[in-house]
Amino acid sequence: MIVSFDLDETLFVNPEKVPTESNLRFPLDKIYRDRLRKGTPELLKWINSNNIKLWIYTTSFRSERYIKSIFRHYGIRIDNTINGKRHTKEVQGNNTEIMPSKYPSKYHIDLHIDDEISVYQNGISYGFHVYLLKENDKDWTDNIRNEIIRIQKLKI
Repeated sequence: MIVSFDLDETLFVNPEKVPTESNLRFPLDKIYRDRLRKGTPELLKWINSNNIKLWIYTTSFRSERYIKSIFRHYGIRIDNTINGKRHTKEVQGNNTEIMPSKYPSKYHIDLHIDDEISVYQNGISYGFHVYLLKENDKDWTDNIRNEIIRIQKLKI
């Protein structure tokens, strides 16, 4: 199974709006300024420990190195990343039709977690599964765990 997460406003959040994990220790907090949504390390470590491939799929242009490094400092293994540059090259490519901003089914991703309603709607239109994460979803880690388990049972 492969599960992917968006970054901005999904895992990386504004601490004035959404509870966050503690900052990394100095000097890492100066290198990695993005703040993780509270509960992210626990959920992603659970995914790692259950032999589920963990991907990041973002439209941002952060480098794969930056993305994997920030999560490694929290003890999380990221198996693969798709950033804006890779998505543009591999999904949009030479297509004359405008492709969706994310296209998880191209990469055989079973579940994508995102905060954008447009990504959720594209999932319906293009046939990929999206969990729509809302800013105020206090039970988000349990809800995502349950969704992963539900999809795993469907795959059996």
